[in-house]
Amino acid sequence: MATQKKLKMGMVGGGPGAFIGAIHRNAALMDGMIELTAGAFSSNPEKSKQAGEDLMLDPLRVYTSYDEMISKELLLPESERIDIISIVTPNNVHFDPTKKALESGFHVVLDKPMTLNYEEAKELYKIIKKSDKLFCLTHTYTGYPMIKQMKQMIADGAIGEVRKVYVEYPQGWLHKLLEHENNKQAEWRTDPARNGKAGCFGDIGTHAFNLAEYVAGIKVAKICADLDIKVDGRPIDDDGAVLMRFENNASGILTASQIDAGCENNLKIRIFGDKAGLEWQQEDNNTLRLRWPDKPDEIYRAGTGYLGSLANENIRTPAGHPEGYIEAFANIYRNFARCIYALRKGEEPKAEWWDFPGAEDGIRGMAFIENVLKSSASEMKWTPFEVEY
Repeated sequence: MATQKKLKMGMVGGGPGAFIGAIHRNAALMDGMIELTAGAFSSNPEKSKQAGEDLMLDPLRVYTSYDEMISKELLLPESERIDIISIVTPNNVHFDPTKKALESGFHVVLDKPMTLNYEEAKELYKIIKKSDKLFCLTHTYTGYPMIKQMKQMIADGAIGEVRKVYVEYPQGWLHKLLEHENNKQAEWRTDPARNGKAGCFGDIGTHAFNLAEYVAGIKVAKICADLDIKVDGRPIDDDGAVLMRFENNASGILTASQIDAGCENNLKIRIFGDKAGLEWQQEDNNTLRLRWPDKPDEIYRAGTGYLGSLANENIRTPAGHPEGYIEAFANIYRNFARCIYALRKGEEPKAEWWDFPGAEDGIRGMAFIENVLKSSASEMKWTPFEVEY
């Protein structure tokens, strides 16, 4: 039996000064199934070269652009060329490399959100659906084991019928005009040309929305949104709230802010049914709390023997050994890789392996931005949540 080889990965973006590229690399390499082989790490050729040197890559596999990487990798024997392209660029450089990668026969991992705007998302969705390659969108927080446990418990009826969803994502890093202080992350994330029409809600609001639908297992049907710009001189939103009504008539409240001075990244979700409620927060991500109306709370912990299959497939260490943000990212990469390996062998991947975000999450995230902006500009209380495929 032939030895299974590691999947080779090329990266677009993630060069000097980037934040998320290193997170993706650490996550992708964590389980020994993927190796970084090539990259076009910056639109600046010198910076791309420097990144390649820092990562000790073969200089011949460090490229000046993603177009060059795709074309030159295709010239290599199939056994040597990259299998996956990971795209970790600002939002305005999501659509084109993803389209070209898929159409050239590469699997794609893309940092969220899916595209710069909704029109690009609709076109890319069609391209993904036509492709025979796998596509993954890194909505990181769905990778946490206790989020997966929460999802499975709700699906199994542990809290009864879902009635109420609270999801909040408070940050404080943009409580002042940091984009005027030579901060690279603040500069592009507050620039509509590179980030898109929504600021805070395009960045972290989409994470909160994705988490709400993923965990609750039901889709949003209509919304009432109020977005705001709290810091003078900023062109796009940095704060807001959304009332949500789900398909089963459950109600929800989503808040996201990047001007909550002193807050870090304590994403939090609470879901209540007609029997009980469940709560999770990122600052204590290995804990899930089940609340009962007539008896004491139950505490579920990662790494323990009583968890469900969805959580257990995404845990690496025994109880009491914290797993965090990079491991959540790694779970997404590992499940993605597992599916590629299984399909190559002509096998059907386990259901738990397919549990990574993809095209549906991507287009619904972009539709969320579009609908929230429309609702915030309207005087109507409710506006329908519309999605085009």
